[in-house]
Amino acid sequence: MIHAKLGDMSVDTPRRIVLLRHAKADWPQVSDHDRPLADRGRTDATVAGRRLADTKIEFDLTLCSTAVRTRETWKLAVHELPHRPRTVYEERLYEASLGELLALLNETPDDVNDLLLVGHNPGMHALADALADRAEGDVMVRMNRSGFPTAAFAVVAFTGSWKSVEHGVGTLTDFWAPHD
Repeated sequence: MIHAKLGDMSVDTPRRIVLLRHAKADWPQVSDHDRPLADRGRTDATVAGRRLADTKIEFDLTLCSTAVRTRETWKLAVHELPHRPRTVYEERLYEASLGELLALLNETPDDVNDLLLVGHNPGMHALADALADRAEGDVMVRMNRSGFPTAAFAVVAFTGSWKSVEHGVGTLTDFWAPHD
């Protein structure tokens, strides 16, 4: 791990990617990008933050979409975590395709071991499916049965450099949804 901190793209560095879908949004007469959270969304975002804290993952970096609903989700969730990771509001996460999401992961600095993405569907579900070629227990079945609802998150573990992230690189180790 020391080598990874010094910039060595060690092939044996364990890493985790957590994919958090924004909480339930309201539908006021505003642009899609500017939609705020609904009351249920504010409650679910806080619960999701508590559940993220329960994972004991200490995020090194959070990349959050610039959409209002993702920023509000992150603002509520982060207050439940034991420490606040560095956060970058990334406009490329809004309406990102699977290819664009993979490219963002490939740009992640190798001193980041645990990364949280706060984004949108269908991207979060597609990325979890693409990254995980295997899963622990029934995690994949639960994720696919639920359809990756609002405020849900998936955890994908892999080993190696961020530049090596591609289809099938990881293991789906956890999936949680607020109303499961």
